[in-house]
Formats: sequence, structure tokens, C-alpha cells
Amino acid sequence: MSSLSPAAADRLLDLNELLRELVSQGRIAQESAEQCLAIRRSGANTDLHPLEFLAAQQLDDLTRPGRTLDLESLTQWLAQLAGQPYLRIDPLKIDAAAVTPLMSYAFAQRHKILAVAVNAEAVTIASAQPFMQSWEANLVHVLKRPIKRVVANPADIQRFTVEFYRLARSVSGATNTDAKISNVGNFEQLLNLGAQDQEPDANDAHVVNIVDWLFQYAFQQRASDIHIEPRREQGSVRFRIDGVLHTVYQFPAQVTMAIVSRLKTLGRMNVAEKRKPQDGRVKTKTPAGNEVELRLSTLPTAFGEKMVMRIFDPDVLLRGFDQLGFSPDDLKRWESMTRQPNGIILVTGPTGSGKTTTLYTTLKQLATEEVNVCTIEDPIEMIEGAFNQMQVQHNIDLTFASGVRALMRQDPDIIMVGEIRDLETAEMAIQAALTGHLVLSTLHTNDAPSAITRLLELGVPHYLLKATLLGVMAQRLVRTLCPHCKAPVELDEADWQELTRPWNAPLPSGAHRAVGCVECRETGYRGRAGVYEIMLLNDSLKPLISGDTDLTPLRRQAFKDGMRSLRLSGAQKIAAGQTTIEEVLRVTPQSEQR
Repeated sequence: MSSLSPAAADRLLDLNELLRELVSQGRIAQESAEQCLAIRRSGANTDLHPLEFLAAQQLDDLTRPGRTLDLESLTQWLAQLAGQPYLRIDPLKIDAAAVTPLMSYAFAQRHKILAVAVNAEAVTIASAQPFMQSWEANLVHVLKRPIKRVVANPADIQRFTVEFYRLARSVSGATNTDAKISNVGNFEQLLNLGAQDQEPDANDAHVVNIVDWLFQYAFQQRASDIHIEPRREQGSVRFRIDGVLHTVYQFPAQVTMAIVSRLKTLGRMNVAEKRKPQDGRVKTKTPAGNEVELRLSTLPTAFGEKMVMRIFDPDVLLRGFDQLGFSPDDLKRWESMTRQPNGIILVTGPTGSGKTTTLYTTLKQLATEEVNVCTIEDPIEMIEGAFNQMQVQHNIDLTFASGVRALMRQDPDIIMVGEIRDLETAEMAIQAALTGHLVLSTLHTNDAPSAITRLLELGVPHYLLKATLLGVMAQRLVRTLCPHCKAPVELDEADWQELTRPWNAPLPSGAHRAVGCVECRETGYRGRAGVYEIMLLNDSLKPLISGDTDLTPLRRQAFKDGMRSLRLSGAQKIAAGQTTIEEVLRVTPQSEQR
């Protein structure tokens, strides 16, 4: 039996014994162990938990060549040694409001433990000292239910203990604050006679703390959107991560309203106006020090204002086309359009398919000092110093069409029109292209060939389309497989043929499946990449555009000329082991038969 066996109860971990055990299991070399002890005896980092001290030494893990013993692998090893389950703390999975009242902050800090889950049967407690048990009896007595122990890494326990209790203190502080602001805008208010349920002051320190925590948390979790949704009893906060929403926290109703008010103040919106939708923007910094822009939007609902914040990471603009998901062939076709001196290029796809990111990345590459790049957007998504950006303002009749008309007098080389929604905007874009400008814009259509019929339906004459349209790119975003846990898989022949019909591509050998691990929050996916369908308007396609264009021959000819459908583009990513058949089928439309 190991000298670290659980039988020897209530002992702090001893570095000496841990090193002896690692050496005997063949995880580290004897010399490495002796060096560690010498460093510790010299008085360096004596206040660190033994596992944190070992992780800081970056010892080679002899059982995993080329890798070091990091804090996470040491924690997993310790859990195995102690015969207790290992847990990687995922803050999105922990109900902080439910676990923080189970023990005081002082008790949690003294024993370096954190409650991570609670139900009617038991309370789950995370600790990095598996052989310390003195606190268990106290807790069982107070909580009147059994305790389940798990081992988690000491740095996470310390960090989340501080974060969760600070948040809980802010929420209860904000709930108890009695500022006389009425609940305007809640159409279904429950009347609690004599209750002090007014909304706390939006500038109250507690509310400021909660909002700061929300931002930091969203940046750490790679969220693209934050949703704050009021309900009668309590409001909820959800983050969209890789296109999927996760519930993060539930706040009391009046705290939710105070958070929205605080955010409206930060976004320079009218805090008193709660009946009309409003837009605003905030610029802030991530914990790493990068500037990030957030776009705010409010919506009056039955229980008060709902707010959605879209997070725009400026790093997106610095990404190359390969990071967006362009294959070398896609990039060649896309650049053959964007290098033209004049004409119209359209990017199509539903909301949230990455059209704006593609356009910004393209414009950023085109915006050299020799050219004038102007945009008209609704609203401006990201502020970029290399462009001259203008925002649509309907209240003063500054529409896309009138904006393009104004831009034409600004000596532009390249114009980006946020979206072509009507004939007037389409006509102005065509006018700009005819007078020698390169125009980029977006449309909402299912695939690339449909953009031509959409413009014809708007009323654009077919001869003008032939004269100005350079090409159309349809795109979607697929979730990419988590590199930490993806596993090779044999694809089903029938599924593959269905996906690549009518090309009937050969079955690939490099396909992988989603597994799920702590890094990807058990989803199997981490991050997203684009799949693209690029149609160049060449001399063989132009004769097929007429007043009553038939899409089928147009699509067939485009495929003959080398256009790959969205599904085939997705199939290439499956073959390269980047995504799965399920994910490509989820986001791409059915390919038309040749």
C-alpha cells in the first residue's frame, strides 16, 4: 500500500511523499525529484500548494514523452492516488447562487474547499487536500446531508471561491439595496404588499461588480453574445459559445433590471426610456489587456427590458483567410474577384453565418494607403481605423441608398454596403459599380446562384446585373472539432454519398468524431470555421442571366465551372478531420442535383 494511502487520515500533502510516489510510478526521474526538494528547501515558493509547486517546475512526464507534468495532469494523478473522483471545475456548470450559501466564505477559505454541486441527496465538495477530513463532520452536521468529495486543482478552487462569493455578496447586496426606482416596463408585476422590491440603483457598487464579473467571465469563456433575460421571479444570463447558448446565472428580478440599467448607462443609452428598443456600444478591455467592442441592444418584454450584447473581438480582423476556413482554392477564387478594380461582389447567408467577418477581413487586406475604403452599415459592427465608416440613421432619412449616394461624392475606391434590402439600394450599388468603384455587400439567400434571382425579384434589370456582378459567395459556419479529444472514425458510405451527391467523392480516411472533454465543455467542438460556395460570373454564366432566369441550368453551369457547393466544401473539412458529417448537415442546405 502506498505511503499516501487514504488510511492515514487528516494529513496535509507532503512534497517529499508526492515526489517519492511519482518516482516509484515512473512518472519522473529521481534526479528531478531531488532538484525539486533542493529548490523547496531554498525557501522558494514555500506557500504554494505542493501540486502548484510541482507544476511550476515543468518536470518532464516520463509516461507522456514530450509533455510536462502540468497542474491538471498532477491533479488527475492525485485523485487516482487518493481514490476520489477528479473534477475540472467548469464555472458554467456550477450554480453559484445555490452553492455559496452552503458554507461561509471564511470556512471555505480556511479549509481550501468549494461546494460545486448540491441536490436533495448530497453536496459535492471540491478539495485539493484529499487526506484532510476534519471539516467533513462539521459540514454534514450543518447541512444535514452526506458529502461527496472530488479532487480539483488548487488554483481553480482558490480562484472560483473568490469569484463565486464576491458575486453572491454583490447579488445579495444589490437585492437588499432600497433605491426608489419603480419597475416601469413590467407588464405583469406581482404586487407584494408592503414588500421593499424596488430596483436597486444601477450605479450601486454591487451592481457595478456584477457587470464587471459578467464581462470578464464572457471573455474567458470565448462567448460571442451575452443575453440578459428578465422573468417575473428572476432573470437569467446566457452566453452563446460556438453558436450554442449556455445558462450562466439566475439573478433576482430587480437585480436583473439594475444590471440592464447599468449597461444602458455604459452604452450611453436613455436609461429612463424602457418602452422602446435601443442600441448602444461599449468599448472595454479583456483581462489579457486587449480592446474589445460590445454592441448593445435592448428589447421591451413582458417582464422588463431584455438586453443582448454582441462581443466583437478585434483579433478577428487580424485573422488570415486560412484561419477563417478558406481552402487555398477558395482563396484563389475569392481573390480573383476582390482584385478587380470595379464591380459588385455579394456575400450571402443567414444571420450569424460570418458574412461581416469575411467582409471586414477582406476590406482590411484591401485598405492600403493608396485607396479610400468607405462603408455604410446598419449598425457599424466594428470600428476600424483603416475605413471611413458611416451608420444608417432612419430617423433622419440616412438610408443605405442615400448613404451610398453621399459616399459616391467622397472619391471612394471601395464601398461596402452593409446589406442590399431594396431596389433603391441595389440601384445605387450598381450605379457605384458602373462608375468605376468596387462594391461589396451582403444578401440573405440560401446559396450563391439564388442571389441572382433575388436581385431580379427586387427589380434589378438583368443587363445591369451582367454588366456589374463579379461573383457571389455563400457561406456558413460549422463548429470545428476539439483538438484535445477528437477521435478517428470510419464514415458510413451511405451518409458520405448523400453528403457529396452528385459528386460522389471517395470515402476519406482522415475523418474524426466529436468526443467531449473538459476543454470543450463536453461538446466535442471548440471554435468555428467557414464553409464557402464561390460562384464567379464568367462568360459561360452571363448568357444564362435573363429576365426570367432559371436557377437549375445556372447552378449546373456554375458547378461545371468549378463552383463547389456548401456541402462539398464541408465534406473537405470532414476529410481533413476538422468537423463532422452531423455538423455539416446541420448548417448547409441540400445540394441541388446536377
